[in-house]
Amino acid sequence: MTGGILNDAYERFHRTGPEWGEDQLTNHGPMAVEVLVRRGRADLVDRWTSGYLRRLDDLPSPTGTITDANWAEALGDGRRVGDWTVYFSRALRERPWREVLAVWWERLLPGIVAGTTHGVIRVGHVVRALLAGAQTPHTLGELAHGLAFWAARSRPYPAAAAPAGRLDAGAALDGVPRVPDQSGNVANRFGQLPGMPGWAAAVAGLAPAAVPDEVPARLADLVAAATLRYLSHGHAHPVLLVHTATAPNAVLHTLPALPRELWSPSLTAIWTTTAALYAAYAPKEAAPRSALPEPPQAADGAAEVLDRAVAHADEHVIKFTDTAAEVYTRTGNPDALAAALRAGALIDSPMS
Repeated sequence: MTGGILNDAYERFHRTGPEWGEDQLTNHGPMAVEVLVRRGRADLVDRWTSGYLRRLDDLPSPTGTITDANWAEALGDGRRVGDWTVYFSRALRERPWREVLAVWWERLLPGIVAGTTHGVIRVGHVVRALLAGAQTPHTLGELAHGLAFWAARSRPYPAAAAPAGRLDAGAALDGVPRVPDQSGNVANRFGQLPGMPGWAAAVAGLAPAAVPDEVPARLADLVAAATLRYLSHGHAHPVLLVHTATAPNAVLHTLPALPRELWSPSLTAIWTTTAALYAAYAPKEAAPRSALPEPPQAADGAAEVLDRAVAHADEHVIKFTDTAAEVYTRTGNPDALAAALRAGALIDSPMS
């Protein structure tokens, strides 16, 4: 992860904003290229980046100055993403990146839904590069852009009780009720959760981490559970539901860079957010098994699904397949690989 290919891609993406188009779709470019480099597909980065850049908008210009004294006023103001980018770029030039991350992770954690979790996912990808030794002006710049997007789009996750039950992640997800009206945007769907029968109890039903050392395993279980349920329930919203797995995976891989006292709050925040996304977008009925793909039979199935994802070229498929391959490596469950193939079948390829 120390090569110049990732740096070059970051430099190109840093001329663009975190969102694009009238619908303010998220710029996934920096996240996808981190996967391509880490997964040994660096030779494809330049061509993939060139194709993806065509759809993006320029980085918005600054409109004012954010300081350590007035930052709270700008939190959640999407118009100020340029100001936030300047602020974090300066902070990361002046202080160690782990110090900046720790301070702002705690401040931003209540707004982890930012960009439908894309803020934390973008931060998680670059932290993986930094932890792998790729500390350069470009990776620090990418951390600045990721934190800026998270801050500008900060949005609180729905209120619910903290985990206090005995259920594993799979059983807890299966117990999440669905909002009565699964239509409209995130705000409309999340707005139905407070007071909805069964919502608070479902969130509280997850077994908590008794000590920080248990948090990584709890998060890994959540990533696995969400990945497997994408196989059976991803058809309702193929793009959005990938984030029920990729968002907790981003938190999981950021833990080593964070103070241990932030681990348990991070688990609570991302579990509640994942449950909310599931309640808002997942269908009640699973797809019949006969409609689902079988996992690859090759000796190295993980490599096969990654190759297919790269050939597919959609950014969501690339990122979700990366997560699914990790789940397979950890658990040996071939359905994780089938889930990756399911994403490729449900999401349109830009190559078609």
